[in-house]
Amino acid sequence: MICPSTNVIMNSHDHQHHHDQPLKTEAGSEKESHDGHNHDEHLGHHTEDFLKRFWLCLILTIPVLALSGTIQHWFGYQLSFPGSNYVLLILSTAIYLYGGKPFIQGMFREIKTSNLGMMTLIGVAISIAYIYSTAVVFGLKGMDFFWELATLIDIMLLGHYFEMRSQMAASRALESLVALLPSNVHVERNGSVTDIPLNELKNNDTILIKPGEKIPADGKITDGHSSINESMLTGESLPVEKQKEDRVIGGSINGDGSIKVLVTGTGKESYLNKVINMVQAAQATKSNTQNLANKVAKWLTYISLTIGIATFLYWFSQEGDLAFALERMVTVMVTSCPHALGVAIPLVVAISTSQAAINGLLIRNRTAFENSRKLTLIIFDKTGTLTEGSHQVKQVISLDNQYSENDILQYAAALQQNSEHYIAKGVLKMLKERELELWPSKNFGYLPGAGVTGTVNEKKVVAGGPNYFKKVDQTVPSIPNQINQASETVNFLLIDEKPVGIITLADTIRPTSNAAIAELKAMGIKSYLLTGDNEHVAESVANALSMDGFLANVLPDQKQEKVKEFQQKGEIVAMTGDGVNDAPALAQADVGIAVGSGTDVAAETADIILVNSDPQDVVSMIRFGRATYRKMIQNLIWAVGYNVVAIPLAAGILYPAFMLSPAAGAVLMSASTIIVAINAQLLRRSL
Repeated sequence: MICPSTNVIMNSHDHQHHHDQPLKTEAGSEKESHDGHNHDEHLGHHTEDFLKRFWLCLILTIPVLALSGTIQHWFGYQLSFPGSNYVLLILSTAIYLYGGKPFIQGMFREIKTSNLGMMTLIGVAISIAYIYSTAVVFGLKGMDFFWELATLIDIMLLGHYFEMRSQMAASRALESLVALLPSNVHVERNGSVTDIPLNELKNNDTILIKPGEKIPADGKITDGHSSINESMLTGESLPVEKQKEDRVIGGSINGDGSIKVLVTGTGKESYLNKVINMVQAAQATKSNTQNLANKVAKWLTYISLTIGIATFLYWFSQEGDLAFALERMVTVMVTSCPHALGVAIPLVVAISTSQAAINGLLIRNRTAFENSRKLTLIIFDKTGTLTEGSHQVKQVISLDNQYSENDILQYAAALQQNSEHYIAKGVLKMLKERELELWPSKNFGYLPGAGVTGTVNEKKVVAGGPNYFKKVDQTVPSIPNQINQASETVNFLLIDEKPVGIITLADTIRPTSNAAIAELKAMGIKSYLLTGDNEHVAESVANALSMDGFLANVLPDQKQEKVKEFQQKGEIVAMTGDGVNDAPALAQADVGIAVGSGTDVAAETADIILVNSDPQDVVSMIRFGRATYRKMIQNLIWAVGYNVVAIPLAAGILYPAFMLSPAAGAVLMSASTIIVAINAQLLRRSL
């Protein structure tokens, strides 16, 4: 969705500002915002405009070629009639004014902004060729360039068309996301179900989604169960089983069940809209590599203009032939257009960012994404990343005869109902299984990395892990031998500051974690486990996965320091976390990766967001980052290398043995651009 170069493609007066206009598509309504909608229309209009100009100019080029003295000489025929030179002039004028208009407009725009670029090169080349050839028709001694002018403009128009069509292909990836939403919705109001247009849907509406239908908005299932296909949104290839209380994402496809959903996110609040805006912002953000390419393109433009003028002066002084000297200058300017360089990086950016989004990798920081190829160490937050994060309650132990196991569970659940933590989910699930009453609580408080507090039955209650006691400078109570500390997370329950019970929970390692750590090791990247759990649990998981080390009993505010320590040892560090209490560490890391974010894609401090919690996605991200950087470098080498070879040939270094014509130079320039565009498209195979 980003323009392939800052000055090359768009030809309306507002093109130069388009980088600052990220798409504001409102997924969840049928109306796209002004900027995003206009951007796509703008791009589509200009793509078709170049094609239309090409075909009309190509038709006019046929009689221009037929009337050209050079072509007649080459093919051994003669076609001349009174006024044929003027017919040639009229046809060429039409081609110059109509076909050359985008380039001439671009040239004046670049001159006006003091930002000379490839449009200036093309505009100067075709203008000199046209003015000189017109002067020849009216009596100046020499040979006209009309056929070269016509074929040059034709080739330039066709090259621009192919380039813009490649950009449109990258743009369509995001358009296809918007197309995921249905046009009508079954909404339940006043006890009956009616169909309404999607743009009338509001938060807190209850909607019915039938088997096989697209889910129109983010929400929570209130009734029914089904398998949901989220592959187009999260990259998760297998359908995900969903039941009551589970969240669904707008744009995913319902399976074989009928479900009712309470709408929680439409329009700007929806996951889909956040993804589109994030991808747009990422594509509009220039990385260090892209800035380098822009600088090279700018300098190459100045060099090309200088060499073009020097070539003219040299050949005119040597040969005294104005036509030949002009031809060499025009050829240099056309051939040396850094057009391929202009599209080399931005097209890779557009394709990589949209492809990554479709596969559940959301790139916020382009530079960090490209720098992922340099990583030497990754710190994994344990829960929900390397492990399933779906903790099951293993044991409920009473430490006080006054409270039964069920009492312990009910006090804990009363507190935890206000928390989204995995421990809370495990405790509430066990309460439901035992069919116990959920008591109310008040004065809820969250202690980062330590636990939760509140008032239940007029008693001060704390549910916390061993870190809680460190926080309040108390000794951790002894843990019964029946608890396996190598696999179970211990959560104490305190009532009126006295430990009265323990609830233990166990997590399981994700099936893909072993493979992910092994692949990172093969890539030469060290992996460390970081957790707030005790050393026994941390060591158990780290050893099971053959990791390089672990960091246990780490509070959220200590995570940043741990990252710093590794960086001070010369490591290039990636930190994976949930993007909330890991924010300082994510910001400190060279590459911050928010994982397990689900529908929360607004992890402000993360450079990259992995929609799924699968550690394999971390590996995929690094591989894709490396592949993206390789494509950028390949395109830069090709674009610059082409100019290094082509400019001397255009200047006539091999004359008279070999002489590159302006049209042949244009063919080479356009071919190089198309090759770079095709190479960028091959990036789609890397993910």
